[in-house]
Amino acid sequence: MVVQQYRDDERLITELIERWAAAIRAQDLQGVLTDHTEDIVMFDVPPPQDGVRGIQAYRDSWPPFFRWIADGAVFDIDSLVVTAGTDVAFAHMLLRCGTPDDLARRPDHRLRITLGLRKDAGRWTVSHEHHSFPLAQGSDSRATEQEVRSLHQHWFTSTSARDLDGLMIGIADDVVSYEHIAPLQYSGLSQVRQICEDGLDTGVGEVTWQIPDLTVLAEGGLAVAWGLNRIRFDGPDGQPTETWSRGTRVFRRTGETWTMVHQHLSYPCDPQTGAARADLRP
Repeated sequence: MVVQQYRDDERLITELIERWAAAIRAQDLQGVLTDHTEDIVMFDVPPPQDGVRGIQAYRDSWPPFFRWIADGAVFDIDSLVVTAGTDVAFAHMLLRCGTPDDLARRPDHRLRITLGLRKDAGRWTVSHEHHSFPLAQGSDSRATEQEVRSLHQHWFTSTSARDLDGLMIGIADDVVSYEHIAPLQYSGLSQVRQICEDGLDTGVGEVTWQIPDLTVLAEGGLAVAWGLNRIRFDGPDGQPTETWSRGTRVFRRTGETWTMVHQHLSYPCDPQTGAARADLRP
């Protein structure tokens, strides 16, 4: 009989957690607050360091996350284990939590959540939540370097596929780009998107972009990458064309993702004529 009661309680808690996750996806604040104690303590991914304490502070923590969900982020339970006792229980779960772009870059990345529950007057309620992402990738400079390199590889593949939407992945809304051509700077994602679209329309046949000597340095929430850009395409006459230029890109970490906030492209110029030298080779 006792074993069956524990199993029944574990089923009830599983249903409680699934309702909670569904309310988060629906941006239903009241649904998220349901089945939580007045003295809830949540150790969340963002500050404060000593946690979110009390139901009012817990309530106030959710609207920014809801805005992220509204922008397309997912919050899906991948695995859930519940263990119930007589008056207390705990659950631990892994969730797919991120934007589709985030999860495409790191398909195995998961949010970890542990819940502590207690039974009051026969009803299970959540009194503690602990949310975290693994820090290994964020704190290991080699892993960070690989993330930035993987983003470049995604751009190279998108260029070959003439996939403009793919090229926009990993670029900040407030990016500032110094391009090869006037004006002096391109500000914002829409302007950068337009010049990328113009570039993909260059020539006929395949367009490829590579950086054979790509170098990446990362520290904390900033990374910088530089190298020589090699662009190849077939001109209107069908003849292959290859150009080389210099490129530097700056990235910042936003949450769990890296986005490019600045790009600087240039050709060397002839000091005698002032003309750009797009014919140089390494």
